[in-house]
Amino acid sequence: MKRFKLVFFLGLLVCSQYVFAQNKQRLTQNWEYLKGDLGGIWEAVRPVKEGNPESVPLWEKVNLPHCFNALDGVDPDVNYYQGPGWYRTLLDLKNPYTEGRSLLHFEGAGQKTQVYIYDKKVAEHVGGYDEWTADITDAVNAFKKTEAFQKQFKGRVPLSIRCDNSRDLEMIPSSLSDFNVYGGLYRYLNLVYTPKVAIDKIFAAASVDAKGSLGKLNISGRLLNPEGIDTVSLKIEVKDPEGKTLGSWENQMKAFNGDKTLWETSVKNPRLWSPENPVLYTVQTTVTARGTTHVHTEKIGFRNFEFVKKGPFMLNGKRLLLRGTHRHEDHAGVAAAMTEGMIRQEMQMMKDMGVNFIRLGHYQQSRIVLDLCDSLGILVWEEIPWCRGGLGGEVYKEQGRRMLTNMIEQHYNHASVIIWGLGNENDWPGDFNEFDEQKIRTFMKELNDLSHKLDPSRKTAIRRCDFCKDIVDVYSPSIWAGWYRGIYTEYKEASKKEFERVDHFLHVEWGGDSHAGRHSESPDKALSVVQTGVGTDERDGDASLFGGSARVSKDGDWSESYIVNLIDWHLKEQENMPWLTGAAYWPFKDFSTPVRPDNPVPYMNQKGVVERDFTKKEAYYVFQSYWTKTPMVHIYGHSWPVRWGDAGEQKMVKVYSNCAEAELFLNGKSMGKKKRNSQSYPAAGLKWMVKYQPGKNEIKVVATAKDGKTVSDEIVQEYQTAKWDKPARLVLEKLSEKDNIAVIQVKLLDKNNILCLDARSYITFGLTGDGKLIDDQGTSSGSRKVQLYNGRAVISVDLNKGKSVASVKADGLPSAFVEL
Repeated sequence: MKRFKLVFFLGLLVCSQYVFAQNKQRLTQNWEYLKGDLGGIWEAVRPVKEGNPESVPLWEKVNLPHCFNALDGVDPDVNYYQGPGWYRTLLDLKNPYTEGRSLLHFEGAGQKTQVYIYDKKVAEHVGGYDEWTADITDAVNAFKKTEAFQKQFKGRVPLSIRCDNSRDLEMIPSSLSDFNVYGGLYRYLNLVYTPKVAIDKIFAAASVDAKGSLGKLNISGRLLNPEGIDTVSLKIEVKDPEGKTLGSWENQMKAFNGDKTLWETSVKNPRLWSPENPVLYTVQTTVTARGTTHVHTEKIGFRNFEFVKKGPFMLNGKRLLLRGTHRHEDHAGVAAAMTEGMIRQEMQMMKDMGVNFIRLGHYQQSRIVLDLCDSLGILVWEEIPWCRGGLGGEVYKEQGRRMLTNMIEQHYNHASVIIWGLGNENDWPGDFNEFDEQKIRTFMKELNDLSHKLDPSRKTAIRRCDFCKDIVDVYSPSIWAGWYRGIYTEYKEASKKEFERVDHFLHVEWGGDSHAGRHSESPDKALSVVQTGVGTDERDGDASLFGGSARVSKDGDWSESYIVNLIDWHLKEQENMPWLTGAAYWPFKDFSTPVRPDNPVPYMNQKGVVERDFTKKEAYYVFQSYWTKTPMVHIYGHSWPVRWGDAGEQKMVKVYSNCAEAELFLNGKSMGKKKRNSQSYPAAGLKWMVKYQPGKNEIKVVATAKDGKTVSDEIVQEYQTAKWDKPARLVLEKLSEKDNIAVIQVKLLDKNNILCLDARSYITFGLTGDGKLIDDQGTSSGSRKVQLYNGRAVISVDLNKGKSVASVKADGLPSAFVEL
């Protein structure tokens, strides 16, 4: 691995490596935030008399993590904010080490960050996703000698941080990217205390042969030693998953700059890390100098992987079909500022869906995510945010090199990581007046060489840049069968064709959008107008809802019904493609994007199998039925309250299950048993044609696994036989109220008061009075402007223990109101 020396200047250490310390605390409480800029740092720290009405600007109390764009990223009426914002707090510093160092460890902040102690700038960083530290020791010591320390701040130290996510063509990622470039302290910020000499980074290269008989461990390290202390004692211990020490090494040596190889050892017959058994070993490193000790701990795993040339993916000597998805750091109500609890819930939901692989799109993600991938057993493709727009100048390229270096160094020890991604959709121009394919190739090759130099053990990859596909180890082309181009039954043929064009093929990004709660009795209707045999890739303009050739993304109904069919077909085919390395559905969760203002939920990419607030769509259970082993069964239609058709008409009921057999009951009567067969489409053969009775229908299924265990599921659906005319009026009603939160629903009726079940009109909720709409969530039930799903839509209202009047409006229809 190429090593980079630390640079020390003016007593300040700014480095892009993270620190594990014995004394570390998250700085989450007692922050103030100001949207916009200041005239200068003095405005953040000048003495202010409490209650003075002339004190401006006004700061908002917040907790970290915090994102500028927690709500406006999905506000249907504005562009999301891109600009500066300020944070400030007071630090009560109590470093336990004599003459120790005090560090601020940023797990990620967007996108350009400046750090001030009182009125002195002590650090700055460009890049919203890599970790970095700022040594504030000398600035703090200097401030403690001032009169302001005791009188104005009463022994505490003012910390001010400026974040800025302004548009900047010479910064990665491009604002043309199909995701928001968020601003703020949206990942955790830690205060870390270290002694004079500490471990900065340990690189533990764990490898094992395909048979798993001999594991090798090569350990090198890097020190934090700003004062240049010359002699240190080092000790390294390797512990098995139960904490038993397998071996140790210790030595007293001259302190070193840069990186130094410390110890090479072997582990006989190590327990192998895999998605089914993600066992982790521990490397514990202790450094002692001048009577103080610092301990650094890393988790590692032994595994052997291979992308077979023109063949499948192998893990520990056996074929493993990579069953994957994608993740953006984005959530309802907080945007990028997801807490550790939210992240844990999301990753566990993925694992419960059967995922064994994830592509982290399109930037380095939180250390919490990588730790969970290690412990849950999820293989990782992680990439830098060189995404769309073209290639900038030297400042742009230097950021690319730096972000790649930081990503690899910071996540080097994670057993889950198998691929370093170098870019995404780099064939997409727009940011610069020049788009030179050869220059892009040259820089891509530079990044590829840098990645292999930093880490020879992992593969490199890109997605959708055909003129660079020969540079990287693994290539993913654009295949969107049944959405942006073609129909989904072309998937296998299209994949095989692309597989044959490269040595190592992996299909990431497939699927399509679905508006949660919208269902269809004829979901595949749009396929009849789509041209086949012309490719299944995404092309310029295909994501638009207007113009161009017929495509499901434009002409389809965006129903959950269609997407489960598309997913079902893809998963069925993947079961029978022995050459396939794997595929990753795009994405796991709906996320916000500035380039999709006209979607059913404005500014949302709605391709997720769960909504932005973790609400599961029907598609989640289709994946479970193919990918999981714990017995499960799910009747399609839990969010489909009303079906429709003629009296006596046969309707298909689909059941998704991983069990061997299932029996369906309609209104208490058995509709017979069916055997599951993954190649019987749809629903692996678990489908029944039944006749609903008008009105209420009770549907139940009992599924039996091979070991005889049973699981069941049931739903209630209305069956509407009345035919509706054109929409005539809106009706607004309160559905429920609990804990001072009311749920209201709008229905679209015809002149005969019949529900218009295929209505897809945009409606806009409003509210006046004491309460507040719970909107700007980016969900089908948390957006004030939203398309109807089967003639209805809902939203919640915080009543605030008062009275309000809710309204709803739609073009060409009288508005409706309800008192709350």
